[in-house]
Amino acid sequence: MAFTGLSKIIKEGGANPTNLELLVAETLFEFQNSTEDEKVAASLRELYIVAAKELEVADGRRAVVVFVPFPKLAKFQQLYHVLCPLLEEKLVDQHGEKDVVILAQRRILGKITKKNRRKRQQTPRSRTLTSVHESILEDLVFPSQITDKRTRVAVDGTRTIKVVLDLDFYNVT
Repeated sequence: MAFTGLSKIIKEGGANPTNLELLVAETLFEFQNSTEDEKVAASLRELYIVAAKELEVADGRRAVVVFVPFPKLAKFQQLYHVLCPLLEEKLVDQHGEKDVVILAQRRILGKITKKNRRKRQQTPRSRTLTSVHESILEDLVFPSQITDKRTRVAVDGTRTIKVVLDLDFYNVT
């Protein structure tokens, strides 16, 4: 097997990767081969992505969400300060610069109903809707940590979550 950027992306069901996913995978592969630090290169050899999507966020800014397998998330977070600036530099195009966020690919299992009660065991807490959404929020703000979270429910039923982050991470240069 020839080692190329395709070795850095593994999709479910053998689906073909998109151009954005190929670009992210190629960037990871090139950085793995060109880095001088052996520890970083050894860590990158075992890492791969599952998917990458481009989203539009506030004020016309764009963000790229890179999905990684949950067991590999800790390794990606160790290399976060190296990988994110590298990917942001490579992903600049006519729309301007893009923010890069690394999220774990998580699975939400539905509630047990009368129809599927015999087919499954009890749903693990880590795969419930609420738990998965809280974990995604923690991944989104990764370099910092959530210190406080408040949920406000308006009269019309809409929910607004206010999150307070630990400021110690912002003071680190």
